Order: sequence, then C-alpha cells, then structure tokens
Amino acid sequence: MVEATNLDAWAKAVRPNTKLLYAESPSNPMLEIVDIAGLAAIAKKAGAVLAMDNAVASPALQQPISLGADLVIHSATKYVEGQGRVLAGAIAGRADLVNGPLFGYMRTAGTTISPYNAWTCLKGMETLHVRMKGHCAHAIDIARWLEAHPGVERVLYPGLESHPQHALAMRQQAGGGGAVVSFVAKGGRDGAWRVIDGVELISNTANFGDVKTTICHPATTTHGRISPAEREAAGIVEGLIRLGVGLEHPDDIREDLARGLKQGKA
Repeated sequence: MVEATNLDAWAKAVRPNTKLLYAESPSNPMLEIVDIAGLAAIAKKAGAVLAMDNAVASPALQQPISLGADLVIHSATKYVEGQGRVLAGAIAGRADLVNGPLFGYMRTAGTTISPYNAWTCLKGMETLHVRMKGHCAHAIDIARWLEAHPGVERVLYPGLESHPQHALAMRQQAGGGGAVVSFVAKGGRDGAWRVIDGVELISNTANFGDVKTTICHPATTTHGRISPAEREAAGIVEGLIRLGVGLEHPDDIREDLARGLKQGKA
C-alpha cells in the first residue's frame, strides 16, 4: 500500500518482482486523484501492468487507457447501468490480457454477467453521457452549498477549487468533478448519523451511481471492517459522510440534508 497521490512513493515501492500496479481515481470515499499518466510511466518502466478502478468517475468522464493504463475496471452496477437494478462489472484493456488470462479465468470460473444484467447495462450506456452531465452539475451545486454550511467541517469534491488535486482532476475527468461528494459533519459519528437519520428523500445505502441520491457512513459500512487506526490514517473519520448525488432537483437534496445539519451545527 502506498500514498496514492504521491508518484515518488509508487516508484520507491516497485521491486524487481512487481507485476501489477493497482489504483482507484477518484478514490472512494476520500476522492483522492491519482496522476494516471505519471503512474503509467512508472508501470511501463517497471515492466508492470497498470490497472485502474474507474467506478467513481465512470467512462463518461475518464478514460484511463488513453492516459496509459493497461486495464480498466468498471463497476457497471453504478453509472454504466445507472438505476441500481443489477450487479455488473466490466474489464477493458489490452487484448493480450483481456482475451488471454482474464477470458480464460472468467470462462472457467463462471464469473460472467447474466443476459438480463448485460442488457440493462447496454441500455444504460445509451444515456450515460447525458446523465453524467446532470450528476456533475448537481454535485458541484451541492458541494458548494455544503462548503458554506456551518454544520460542515470539510467538503471533499474534485470539482471544488479547494480540492488539493482540482487541476489534475479537471484534466483527467473531462472537466467534470463527478457525482460523489464526501463531507465531514460536525459532531463526529453522532453528527453524521443525525444527517443520515434525518433524510427522507435520499436513500440510505452503500451503493452510489444511481439516478437517485444515496448517502452512507463509510466508517460503519463500506470501511467498517478495517481498524479504527487504519480508517483514521486514511482520513475516514467518524463524521465523514459519502453522498452519491443523483438527478433530483438540487433544492430537494439541500432541503433533505439541511434537516440533520441544522441539528448538528455549531
């Protein structure tokens, strides 16, 4: 494990037997941005494969292969399908890898998508680009509102100028910040739970990428199995909330969030 945003840390971690570099950008839930082209150069020099998890950005915003990645992993459950109806995934990349060992493994082990799930993903892809434009527009609106709210300590969103890798994100993600916004509510776990328990429109679920807005508490759901010390080191504090901004009117999303934030503000 290395600090994802530090290319020097990646280079120093490479060993003579290193075969694979694996990264996620933006990362879930901290939304850190990896310099994909820089990482690809390190992988190429090492003779290693670079695989990128592209679930948060979606292929509508970011194409890691064009930046030098060898493989791209898509959680098609999310934006590709777009309405939370199926479990699905996809691997794209170099033909010698996809048509070789990966195809052989999937054909033998049976980890293949069902026909219905594949069909819903194909239908979802027809509207992917237009949906992502709406997601991004709503997410930056909500992120700016949260950044100014007295009940919020910090907002993490690549589309905000305050994000430490904002410029890199805009270059890699076709100028879009994505649809996931993470923020730290005041009051720690109690403050975060007040916000989550207070929503009525927003769906409390660990998934994101749906046309409806979703919310979750990473420290007790998606990252609940790692130790408190590891979560703290990764920045996943008790007050952190991950919001998957959907296509509802931003006024309705704000009103739903404001109920819990008003109770927890300093």
